[in-house]
Amino acid sequence: MLSKKTKYGIKALTFLARQENNNPVQIAEIAKNEHISIKFLESILLLLRNSGFLGAKKGKGGGYYLIKDPKDISMAKVYRILEGPIALLPCASHNFYEKCDDCDDETTCAARRLMTEVRDNTLKVLESNSLADIAF
Repeated sequence: MLSKKTKYGIKALTFLARQENNNPVQIAEIAKNEHISIKFLESILLLLRNSGFLGAKKGKGGGYYLIKDPKDISMAKVYRILEGPIALLPCASHNFYEKCDDCDDETTCAARRLMTEVRDNTLKVLESNSLADIAF
């Protein structure tokens, strides 16, 4: 299942993408509109800021804003930052590969074959959608 961190991160990004003129939005406003705890949202937005998706402005009129065009924000990249590997098994992962301790032969492992197919299809969906695709 998708973690709340990833779900809320996607909701916050889509909220920011819908802002006119990409104006900064305070955390409290995002939290209220998207029904997210402010404390939890702070940690998510900080992670997205450190990953290069968001900028932050302090002071009056401050808040978070997108620093990339929504069409240039791949949902696969957002997913990996917030959730981690796309693959459900470490042996089926492209970016986080690890051999399974209980597997004698990866080439004949039915679980790996199935989870590789799941990964490939999930990746196809995530890579073919940008933030603009899901926000508007």
